[in-house]
Amino acid sequence: MAKKSRSSGRTGAHAGTPAVALLERERVAHTLHPYEHDPSSDLSYGLEAAAAIGAAPEQVLKTLLAVVDGDDLVVGIVPVDRQLDLKALARAVGGKRATMAEPAAAERATGYVVGGISPLGQRHAHRTVLDESALTFAVVYVSGGRRGLDVCLSPADLLRLTAASPAPIAR
Repeated sequence: MAKKSRSSGRTGAHAGTPAVALLERERVAHTLHPYEHDPSSDLSYGLEAAAAIGAAPEQVLKTLLAVVDGDDLVVGIVPVDRQLDLKALARAVGGKRATMAEPAAAERATGYVVGGISPLGQRHAHRTVLDESALTFAVVYVSGGRRGLDVCLSPADLLRLTAASPAPIAR
């Protein structure tokens, strides 16, 4: 996407997610990229999204939740073609050990379903770390809060809206 443009407003079935509402409320330049989610796809949710919207996988980001030091939920945002480095995530937030959060816990904490968890507009604020590779792009894509919807925005806006810290957390 060469040009950033603000969403034209609430149209279609995907316009009412908390993530999109946050972008609109904050007047952040973004575009919506709905696609038909295929439940029978062999691809992960993120790789399916990248293929469906025609974006490079390293520019499409997935939102994962981990438990750091057995207590706090932390959000890690990494490219869909890479994995979250749990040790690096723990270090990035001053912890020693991280494990992936149970899917049900991630859904309760964010208000989104797995495969559609957005880093934006989550039910509860969590410490968030964005893989530093995202900062090399003019725009990135993240879930818009539903399976079958991605939003495109600048990494700077993503950092600001999530209060994220950039760190090397992908492997």
